Amino acid sequence: MAWVVIRILPWASEAASVRARSQGVARPDAPVPPGAAALTGRFDKIRLTAQRHGPLDALHDLALKAVNSVVGLKILRGVWIERVDPEFLTPPAPYTSMFLTAEMLRRFARDPENHMPKTFLEEALAKGDECYGIFDGTRLASYGWYSTKPSRIHPSHLILSFSRNYVYMYKGLTHPAYRGQRLHAIGMTLALRHYLANGLKGLVSYVESNNFDSLKSTLRMGYAVFGSIYVVTLFGCTLTRASRGCERFGFSVEPERGAGASAVGLRSVG
Repeated sequence: MAWVVIRILPWASEAASVRARSQGVARPDAPVPPGAAALTGRFDKIRLTAQRHGPLDALHDLALKAVNSVVGLKILRGVWIERVDPEFLTPPAPYTSMFLTAEMLRRFARDPENHMPKTFLEEALAKGDECYGIFDGTRLASYGWYSTKPSRIHPSHLILSFSRNYVYMYKGLTHPAYRGQRLHAIGMTLALRHYLANGLKGLVSYVESNNFDSLKSTLRMGYAVFGSIYVVTLFGCTLTRASRGCERFGFSVEPERGAGASAVGLRSVG
């Protein structure tokens, strides 16, 4: 990790120098390096990440971005939940909740604000995936998707597999007008209660390792991290590797059969 820090120091120093000139510390006629504004913005983003999430998370994000300038790398944190939190069992008035029928989903998919492209919707319905939503009258305020079968992730030639004892929760969305009311947590908890009552052990999902806000939100809902999957893409070839914690949940990523890009799944590591 030392090489990342060493290479970043001159860049951070230059960004700090630009900020000093803008505040009148240096001569106003001093030349501004090309791309200085962009460097300053990046430096400010790193500082904000460190303030909000701590220096280790900021360093992780910085290192991940440095690696991605050379080779594509995604780290997926696998999370699971098996217990219902009573705090999230009752939608606030006047909201109602339910599993949506195929007819309802196709109707709501016509509204681009609901982010349900036709290709996605038809594939999800063909797999038998279910969508649990919270409504404000007839308006879809929040929803989440649930699957018991291997599911496509990004990049689209990769398929996520998991134990048949669990349900994969994905594509959670709350309309901007309804955020801040914990509707996603409530909808997810109600869906979890349903699946537990039907003999399943719980929910699994994943969050990208540098999506710190989503990861914190997920943990607040009661999820816990069980492992990581590393996805590396180089020269059209994708390699995946799962940590040992993924074994219990059968959590793995493999190439879709007949996918255009080649991919290799590696054995789990500690």
